Amino acid sequence: MNNKVELKSKNMVTRFLDLIEKIGNALPHPATLFAMFSILIILISELVVKLDLSVMHPGTKELIKPISLMTVEGMHRILSQMVKNFTGFAPLGTVLVAMLGIGLAESTGLIGAALKKLVLSAPPRYLTMVIVFAGVMSNIASGVGYVLLVPLAAIIFKSVGRNPLAGLAAAFAGVSGGYSANLLLGTIDPLLSGISEEAAHIVDISYLVNPACNYYFMVVSTFLITFAGTFVTEKIVEPRLKKLGMAEGISKDVEEKDKLDELTDLERRGLRYTLVVMAIVLIIILWGIIPSDGFLRDTATGSILKSPLFKGIVAVIFMLGVILSIAYGIGAKTLKSDKDLMKGMANSMNSMGSYIVLVFFAAQFVAFFNWTKIGLIIAVKGAEGLKATGLGGIPLMIMFVIVSALLNLIMGSASAKWAIMAPVFIPLFMLIGYSPEFIQVVYRIGDSTTNIIAPMMSYFALIVAFVEKYDKKAGIGSVIALMLPYSFVFLILWTIMLIIWMLFGIPVGPGASIFM
Repeated sequence: MNNKVELKSKNMVTRFLDLIEKIGNALPHPATLFAMFSILIILISELVVKLDLSVMHPGTKELIKPISLMTVEGMHRILSQMVKNFTGFAPLGTVLVAMLGIGLAESTGLIGAALKKLVLSAPPRYLTMVIVFAGVMSNIASGVGYVLLVPLAAIIFKSVGRNPLAGLAAAFAGVSGGYSANLLLGTIDPLLSGISEEAAHIVDISYLVNPACNYYFMVVSTFLITFAGTFVTEKIVEPRLKKLGMAEGISKDVEEKDKLDELTDLERRGLRYTLVVMAIVLIIILWGIIPSDGFLRDTATGSILKSPLFKGIVAVIFMLGVILSIAYGIGAKTLKSDKDLMKGMANSMNSMGSYIVLVFFAAQFVAFFNWTKIGLIIAVKGAEGLKATGLGGIPLMIMFVIVSALLNLIMGSASAKWAIMAPVFIPLFMLIGYSPEFIQVVYRIGDSTTNIIAPMMSYFALIVAFVEKYDKKAGIGSVIALMLPYSFVFLILWTIMLIIWMLFGIPVGPGASIFM
């Protein structure tokens, strides 16, 4: 009887997962989606004008009327502003500049060697914790965690007599489930903050969103995800794998291939050079901000929050990436001349082609949304509707976390989803008193927690391939079943943390409060 119930339950889960995969596969490319949405906005703008929808701006008391783009003036504006929409789109320059530095650190081998050193140096007792933590930290450099750390964690677990799938799951949970946690800023931070800033301009054209706006929340989240990921691995995933007998019979071919390579002498020397240079850079930064008249403080007010250190955080990420990469490259001999340096930066741009195409169409969509005033009308009407429900801030934010988490199952790109959602939700929540920086945090919680069970996530197929190496019968359903406990626990604990954050009114980042 129990077997029948279990089989029926598995069939229901399988059908649900098949449906999610089918819906996700049916969606067009994100760039195509934005092109379609742009056309749709043009059509809707004419309909909204004909319906004579208008609202009163709650702040300025100005009457907001929609503007149609299906006019001669609208056509002229679209043609004349198309290039400006693209080049002026806030996330474009910030991400490309940050990626030059971080991409160089990846191409010289600095990030790979640092992750390897961190994991290999871990005492056996803290091995799981270090792997999850390394996974979270790997997020500063696009896909290096997926490609390097996830398979490495499986090998390390096997080398100490533990189930390799548990190591793989722990690393994947840190890399993907902890995507919005870190002690450092990565390329995703300026990308999302740029989109948030564009969306905030629907309500306030002068509003600025700093790339470090979620930093306080991210730092605390790093420890939350590390401890939660460790608990789930050791108390839920490993016992389950042992009970199922998964990956116990590993072939000799796999055993021979899975030899754990130590750091080479050159890699060690490169890391030593990096630490020395990092210490020098840190001393210079502290020298610039600790004295009241420090050269890195704001010259007019002496403020640290409004200093070039925070205003120019993207430039800081770029310069740190370049300086530390040069130090590592000289020590490890992966950089032999300035040509290697420029080639490393150029290689980091090779992977940005699809992102640039996506940004072009996303920029048009956001611009059209702003021009037509549809975003502001939706925001005002939506804010009035939310106020009428009588729901408090905490239930609203929990609902927004759930919406973000569910959307993530069928659309994998964090930036593409946010570019669609931000122009609607940021103005809406701004009008009921919440800051764009805080709404971005809420979105990131939902987006991160279901990454590890989302078949549409760009690296999901790679993870399936890694799992199949140790379990030939594994597939998408096996990986989701393996990762579901992490997703469930992360969602609950992160939401509880969000509630506590709201109750105490803690800023989510430098100069970024919860409320407007």
